[in-house]
Amino acid sequence: MAQSGKGKLNYRCPMCFMRDLDIDMFYDKDKKEYYCIRCQYVGPEEDVLAKNELIRIKYGRMYDRITFDD
Repeated sequence: MAQSGKGKLNYRCPMCFMRDLDIDMFYDKDKKEYYCIRCQYVGPEEDVLAKNELIRIKYGRMYDRITFDD
């Protein structure tokens, strides 16, 4: 999803991203945590970043050309 404006960076919900859904999270300033309105995931910024890094393993070879030799 494209992000408009120059505000704080939007993060993807890690639970939705695992299921290949591109859902932006919302930030609650009072509780200082991010939440998803689709799956009810809630967590601090560090947790969101850590889980998104784990999911990136899935796309680790995205730019490699894989050929099969017989």
